[in-house]
Amino acid sequence: MKSDYIATIGLEVHVQLKTKSKMFCTCPVEYGAEPNTHLCPVCIGLPGALPVMNLEALRMTALTGLIFECEIAQICKFDRKNYYYPDMPKNYQISQYDLPICQNGRVPLYDLAYPKDAQKSIKNPDKKVRLTRIHLEEDVAKSFHFESATGIDFNRAGTPLMEIVSQPDIESPEEAFAYLTSLKQALIYGGVSDADMEKGQLRCDCNVSVRPKNQTQFGAKIELKNLNSISGVRRALAFEIDRQIAALERGEKLAQETRRWDDDQGETFLMRTKESAHDYRYFPDPDLLPVKTDVFMGEVRQRLPELPWEKRERFERQYQISSYDAGVLANDLELSRYFEAAAKGARRPKAVANYVLNDLLSALSGAGKSLADCAIAPEQLTELAALVEDGKINSKQGKEVFAEMFASGKAPAQIVQAKGLAQESNVEAIEGLCRDVITANPKSVEDYRAGKAAAINFLKGQVMKASKGKANPNLVSETLERLLRPSPEARA
Repeated sequence: MKSDYIATIGLEVHVQLKTKSKMFCTCPVEYGAEPNTHLCPVCIGLPGALPVMNLEALRMTALTGLIFECEIAQICKFDRKNYYYPDMPKNYQISQYDLPICQNGRVPLYDLAYPKDAQKSIKNPDKKVRLTRIHLEEDVAKSFHFESATGIDFNRAGTPLMEIVSQPDIESPEEAFAYLTSLKQALIYGGVSDADMEKGQLRCDCNVSVRPKNQTQFGAKIELKNLNSISGVRRALAFEIDRQIAALERGEKLAQETRRWDDDQGETFLMRTKESAHDYRYFPDPDLLPVKTDVFMGEVRQRLPELPWEKRERFERQYQISSYDAGVLANDLELSRYFEAAAKGARRPKAVANYVLNDLLSALSGAGKSLADCAIAPEQLTELAALVEDGKINSKQGKEVFAEMFASGKAPAQIVQAKGLAQESNVEAIEGLCRDVITANPKSVEDYRAGKAAAINFLKGQVMKASKGKANPNLVSETLERLLRPSPEARA
């Protein structure tokens, strides 16, 4: 983006809640079920069918509000949002309009939430994006477009859906990426949603405008649709910002419109123009009473989780690991649980963190597996770290044992015994090897004693070779240094 223009971005994020049943009926919520099998008169809008509120959905929405420091309304209500579309079975959607359950709030943009290539050049460190509101509604059905027809699966219709609306505080595609990443992680930590964009559990619309720096009035608001990944949001915004700037520099006047993002072509395309917001003719739903939230807020407050940015600080403090390592571990809820299960029994948690971050993640990525598929139990990683720390195997052998653990799921002690990897730590045996190497390499001994400190590394290598890699390297170093030290008679 050119430095003489300002981008203004606001996001509307729809989040499917992790409830067992739909928002206003008892039909199950199940992704991937056979189309049109989870239906009832309520969720397909048959005349006379009456909705009944899902209390757990209300609790989850209030919990989300607490996570993001929102004000929870003492009374909220549901309204009918009237419009016609093939995927809306009742021709209206039950939503919240003037009395949403959550208002205001903020989402923190911490460093590791940004794309990796932007983490070293964050323009606004520790920024928090303000929220306008979080309201609860029912989801619509899902359309499938075929070559010559369109099919509709009504299983999704009626699924509890939160809409999280931000203020236009976001200034760049990178900040939008960080916002969505932070939002998604907190939702997963709170247990309110799996927030899987591929499954449609988290969907995002972007509102973006640009204006010259010397202009105070916002530019025309352009809405972007069809965004199905966080990285896709970043790419779409980057393209659209450049497109709008180029149009302004050609002297064109931008108008409010909705555009579709094509991820394959890397471009946005016009869907429709609109001069003003559509009139949905909201009115209170006559079948649903207003909700007093104090009935369930005591329970909701007890469910407030430790959040990713809080866990990062605790990991750094409790386990004496770097801020970066703590952040990577805390970014993924399952990974943080795995690490903590292993670290609690370790004498040096840093060693466990190294195995998780360097060896485990690399092995999982190379094998195309998730942590759930990992054959290594956390306590086995604790045991492996202890074997290395106690000098029973060296760090190189530790890598070999880890690889076998990952492939077979066997315990590290079992692998060490089967492969004969136990490290030699007998002082007399190692001293014998060191004396043999010193006798066989007088030139290196002479160089070391003449002040060439690096010469001892060659001697160490020869001892390790003679021991077939089993000698305790620390003990080898200590023994060589002791044997090569000039005798008192020589110093005299």
